[in-house]
Amino acid sequence: MSTDSIQFSVFIKAILDTIDANAEEVAELDRAIGDGDHVINLQRGLAALDNIASELDALDWSAALMKVGMTLMSTMGGASGSLFGTLFISMAKTAKGQELNTDNLAQSFSQGVESVKQRGKADIGEKTMLDTLIPAAKTLQQQVDANAELKLLLDAVCQQAITGMESTKDLLATKGRASFLGERAIGHIDAGARTSQLMICAIADTLTN
Repeated sequence: MSTDSIQFSVFIKAILDTIDANAEEVAELDRAIGDGDHVINLQRGLAALDNIASELDALDWSAALMKVGMTLMSTMGGASGSLFGTLFISMAKTAKGQELNTDNLAQSFSQGVESVKQRGKADIGEKTMLDTLIPAAKTLQQQVDANAELKLLLDAVCQQAITGMESTKDLLATKGRASFLGERAIGHIDAGARTSQLMICAIADTLTN
C-alpha cells in the first residue's frame, strides 16, 4: 500500500457504524467494571471526526492524524480521550515527512502505542486497551517485515486484536476504576480493549473490501 493520502471519511464511517452497532454491549461492559461513559465519550469523539471528515481527506496522512488526535482529545473527555488522542498525535509525529506505506504505517502505529503506554503508565496484562493495541501493533510490524500480502496481514492483525481483547476477561485490573474492584473485575472484558478491537477490525475489514 502506497499513496499520498488516506480516505479518512471512509474509515470514520466504518468505525462509527461498528461502534454504534455494539454500543449497548460496550456500555454493559463498562457499567460492570468502569464508569459507564466510555462508549458515549467515544461516540462523541467519532461524531466530531465525522463532521470534519472531508477536511481530513484533503490533508496528508501526518497532518490528518494530528488533527484526529487533537479532535479526540478535545471532544471525548475522560481518560480514554487523552489516550486515544495521544495515540494519533504520536502517530502523526512519527509519520511527518514520511511516505505512506505499510512499513511507515506500522512504525507509526507502534510508536503511537508506545506513547499510550507511557501516558497511561500501563502495559500489557493490566486489563486495558493496551491488551488489544500492543498485540495488534506487534503483529502488524511482524507481518510487514515478513512481506505478507495485504489480506493475510489484515486478518492477522484483526485476529490478534480479538485475542488480546478476549484475554482481558481473566485479568486482574490494575488501572482505573476497575482496579478498585479487585477480583470482582475478573470475568469481565475491558470496555476500552473491546472498542479498540472493534475499531482495528473495522479498519481491516474496510481495507480488505
